[in-house]
Amino acid sequence: MDKLLKVKDLKTYFYTDDGVVKAVDGVDFDVESGKTIGIVGESGCGKSITAMSILRLIPSPPGKIVNGRITFNGEDLLEVSENKIRDIRGNDISMIFQEPMTSLNPVFTVGFQISEVLMLHQHMTEEEARKRTIEMIKIVGIPRAEKIVDEYPHQLSGGMRQRVMIAMALACQPKLLIADEPTTALDVTIQAQILELMNDLKSRLNTSIMLITHDLGVIAEMADHVIVMYAGKVVEDAPVYELFDNPKHPYTIGLMTSIPSLIEEGKRLENIKGSVPNPLYLPRGCYFNPRCKWATDECKKSQPALRELSSNHKVSCFRAEEVTK
Repeated sequence: MDKLLKVKDLKTYFYTDDGVVKAVDGVDFDVESGKTIGIVGESGCGKSITAMSILRLIPSPPGKIVNGRITFNGEDLLEVSENKIRDIRGNDISMIFQEPMTSLNPVFTVGFQISEVLMLHQHMTEEEARKRTIEMIKIVGIPRAEKIVDEYPHQLSGGMRQRVMIAMALACQPKLLIADEPTTALDVTIQAQILELMNDLKSRLNTSIMLITHDLGVIAEMADHVIVMYAGKVVEDAPVYELFDNPKHPYTIGLMTSIPSLIEEGKRLENIKGSVPNPLYLPRGCYFNPRCKWATDECKKSQPALRELSSNHKVSCFRAEEVTK
């Protein structure tokens, strides 16, 4: 299978007055053409910073990509010029940001904001762009597209704004769509419609999707492959079925056992004790060891490397062979 995107040893640090925050610290993963990769983990694990690094949207200062390669279509995105990366953003690689109300400009109509992308990247005339914009609004399932095109973000519901963001991201038919919590704050009915829409567009346009979420239910429905991040590092990397059937990192197991189940009636909902560590004061050894019931002295002294358990399953844990769900 062709690798559309290859991320190798990516390190993105933030230099603050209090010290260096290693937000992304040696991340590796690939995205195959026409496939969906899910990136999961609690808030503060480095998921969004990984996505922003791919598009070179890290604010500098204080942020800086200090190491790594991000190869897209055979080209290292960290080496290309600023003009080239601007051409790629929104055209070959698009991103759906977490909160559509802050991502959409309140003083321009939604139609103008989608048309602007088409005129800039596809060199369409204003008339051509408007026609295509109405088509995109219809494709994402918004009724009365001819009227909605001239409305402002505040006139639309949260679900409709999110669909506008998706229409904008897909307007140029990108090769890679990065979706950062695309269903946050939406009710379950709208969430299901958004996910169905993304799957439909993936199959029709052969678009690869990088889906960032903390919701393992969404991952189970959408992803082909999953990487689990914790404190800026990848702790588990596996195909979706392998990950759910045979999770091997204590953190992954903790995430799964904290999901409510309708099947096991009466079972008490578990939680992962503690919280993600302050990135300025990371614990010695494995970063997860203060929260891990399997931790040993070795875990408290040394940082486990990401190693292969099988040909398609990697895990960063000294005791991976022993832990069970």
